[in-house]
Amino acid sequence: MEALRILALVAAGAVAIVLLLGIGGFGKGGDFNRKYANKLMRLRLLLQFVAVVLVLAYVYLRSQGGQ
Repeated sequence: MEALRILALVAAGAVAIVLLLGIGGFGKGGDFNRKYANKLMRLRLLLQFVAVVLVLAYVYLRSQGGQ
């Protein structure tokens, strides 16, 4: 159970990092933004999906009596 919580936190942290990279690239513009904006957006969406699934699994298992 503790491992699942840690995985969810790591996934949420990864989402935050990719989001900040995307915002930074968008703010700066230029070649980096043109080359990586869509890739970062797709990666962020994938990581968000994984993070949400992990959080939901943690909440569900915790509500079932798992500690």
